[in-house]
Amino acid sequence: MAGLHIFIFKKGSRNNADNGISSQFENNYITLFGLRLPIMDTVNIFLKELPPEELEKLKRLLVQLLIEKKVLSKYRFNNSYIVAVDGTGVYSFSYEPFPGCPYKTSKTGKKSWQVYVLEAKILCGNGFSISIATEWLQNSDDIDAKQDCELKAFSRLSDKIKKMYPRLPIIIAADSLYPNQTVFEICKSNKWNYILTFKDGTLKTVWEEVNILLPLNKKQNQVERTLFKDKKGWLCQKSMFLNKIPYKEYELNWIEVTKLYSNNDTIEERFVHVTDILITKKCVDDVSYYGRLRWKIENEGFNSQKNDGYNLQHKFSHTSLFAMQNYYQLLQIAHLINQLTEKLNSTKAGITESGRTIKSLYEDTISSMLKEV
Repeated sequence: MAGLHIFIFKKGSRNNADNGISSQFENNYITLFGLRLPIMDTVNIFLKELPPEELEKLKRLLVQLLIEKKVLSKYRFNNSYIVAVDGTGVYSFSYEPFPGCPYKTSKTGKKSWQVYVLEAKILCGNGFSISIATEWLQNSDDIDAKQDCELKAFSRLSDKIKKMYPRLPIIIAADSLYPNQTVFEICKSNKWNYILTFKDGTLKTVWEEVNILLPLNKKQNQVERTLFKDKKGWLCQKSMFLNKIPYKEYELNWIEVTKLYSNNDTIEERFVHVTDILITKKCVDDVSYYGRLRWKIENEGFNSQKNDGYNLQHKFSHTSLFAMQNYYQLLQIAHLINQLTEKLNSTKAGITESGRTIKSLYEDTISSMLKEV
């Protein structure tokens, strides 16, 4: 609980967490939680010894409770949860912080050690980005080859997800590193669907089929819509798709959605995905939308945790892998709790009525903890 306090109150560091604790804060903390609030050095000593899988079990229990209570059900697609997978660098060191830490070697021969994590998060249209499983890159992973190391970690991560959520219906959403035989096979064996970003030139035989078949199927496999039009401008969308394109022992379905915005200048956006979900005119735009939802793992997920007070890239521990992993898991749990709080109807109504911000909500919360009740 004391470790969670760092992130729930967005203290940003162990030192700030200690500096913000007055005797009145401690008294209110005891009143609220029935627990004494230790100094952060004590917390750090404990987190160096705590096996990180224990906090991941706690995170899993919280996510399972949300699923059981159907809190996230209305955000599913095809009765499945959108689970985005993406990696990020958490810490960088000029020395080896712990034995076996992955490292990069520059062209000049200089080494830098990287603590890199692969995340799986449930994403929702309302902005929820909830961690369900975490995998850390290992010393054996070739961190200089981003695709290889992420795919090795994804294989371990998928085993962990399947073990922790064996019956959870999942659609994997991921970036352009992931359309390959390894990922297709993992999803197939786990009975997961997938919607993956598809870059030009990836899987060349698939693109050859697209270029041959698309001119022959334009009428029946194309949808054009004007989404809005007024004096200020307009937005049009063209969606194209092809089903059952052969790739080795798999059949891939291809989608391309192009959006044209006009407001003095015309801006074009193009989104291409491959999926194992059968595409029709009715569902093509939805499939594309849920594929693009993976951006939320970068925005509402990593970017929020790096820049909105959680201070993800701060080195809460400099030498202990256990402590680094435990601080990371505490941050994910705190982020889950805070997202639920921020999206309460009463919270949103209070912010709207007062004209204040989410940031001021946390400032008021800390202020209230410093007052005598």
